[in-house]
Amino acid sequence: MEEEEQQFTQHPEYPCSDPDNAPQSTSAEPTRDPDGLESTEPKPSFNQNDIVKALEVVERDSVAIADSFSSLFASLRLALSEVTSSSVDHMQCFSDAAGRLQESVLDAATKGNHYINSCLRLNEEMKGINNLAAQLKFLRRNVDALDTAVNRLVRPP
Repeated sequence: MEEEEQQFTQHPEYPCSDPDNAPQSTSAEPTRDPDGLESTEPKPSFNQNDIVKALEVVERDSVAIADSFSSLFASLRLALSEVTSSSVDHMQCFSDAAGRLQESVLDAATKGNHYINSCLRLNEEMKGINNLAAQLKFLRRNVDALDTAVNRLVRPP
């Protein structure tokens, strides 16, 4: 803020209103203080032109500060608008990605359930396979015995 004050008071278009350049006139006339004693302290006295000039300087500085604040707020408004727009875009993108992820998860869960159900059905069907395997072994022994018997009959020794 101090830099801004220096910027405005040192700007060539807006004359400086620092105390060194302020139009002041002092008189060394003796004056009376409230106790009735005379004092020879210098008393600042401003004429109307000095006051008007000082007010013009203050007005110009105030206008410059107001313009600067106006520019600053416009810049901040634009930056805020851009950030808000960007945030809305990011939220929309996030929402789309979350929706697609949800669809993919539901699809994967459905396929996983189908796979599990198929495995359970296969497991149930495989429970009787041991019995079938025993029957096939028994049948194979009988076929082998029959084959041996047929070979003896067809090819006598």
